[in-house]
Amino acid sequence: MPGNENQYILTISCPDAVGIVAAVAGLLAAENLFITESSHFGDPDTKRFFMRTAFHPVETGAFGQARFAEQFGSVATRFGMEWRLHHVGVRPSFLLMVSKADHCLNDLLYRYRTDALPIHIPAIVSNHLDLAPLAQQHRIPFFHIPVTKETKADSERRMLELVEETRAEFVVLARYMQVLSDETCRALAGRAINIHHSFLPSFKGAKPYHQAHERGVKLIGATAHFVTSDLDEGPIIEQRVERVSHTTTVDQMIAAGRDVEALVLARAVAALAGRRVFLNGKRTVVFAD
Repeated sequence: MPGNENQYILTISCPDAVGIVAAVAGLLAAENLFITESSHFGDPDTKRFFMRTAFHPVETGAFGQARFAEQFGSVATRFGMEWRLHHVGVRPSFLLMVSKADHCLNDLLYRYRTDALPIHIPAIVSNHLDLAPLAQQHRIPFFHIPVTKETKADSERRMLELVEETRAEFVVLARYMQVLSDETCRALAGRAINIHHSFLPSFKGAKPYHQAHERGVKLIGATAHFVTSDLDEGPIIEQRVERVSHTTTVDQMIAAGRDVEALVLARAVAALAGRRVFLNGKRTVVFAD
């Protein structure tokens, strides 16, 4: 198996039709490209087809992205494909946004530091200063952008400027406790993800775990989803639940919630980094690792 510098991932979305898989595999074979992994799905409801194919050239160094784009162009045109070619050796860039809670950020940074999460983190942005030392410890630039009712528009404008300046491909709201404006959501459509507990919409507002405890909830969960102008209702990428019982205290529920939130967010980031997530209307297609 060649190193990452010689591996590629092809992602495709198009109207479903007969012959797509054969056409893609045939072109790769004709170009002497070895397929190491391939997943595809045709949605009978939306009539959309999704495909992720990992490959490498049989002969080291015998691959040019410009030539591939030219050769693949006829197949893409034939099927009306939206497609991208990703070089595995180029790590996707994720800008992280946080407030005061550190459990999701800590988990992402640990995975990043230990190379368990193959991403690049160009910056950490926060509306508070509490987590600046954590960013400094990992030698990641930290930007403090306070948010008030009066400065919200200017703060979001500065945040979008940072996204552009750092060339971040994705934005992760790792417990960033501010609601983004509709304008900012549109600017980051398909690029920003959020994490929250899965009690919504039953237990909104302050102290959701206290509300859940009072109602005798038996499942603690978390949801990672794309950010949209519909608050906490964007296309879901990853979810997980943990069972609790009548003996579980509020503090234990909160601790379980922190753990599941961190895990779910990390899995969502890993899926995006691996080019395994496709938007499919109000839903997603997520190919397993």
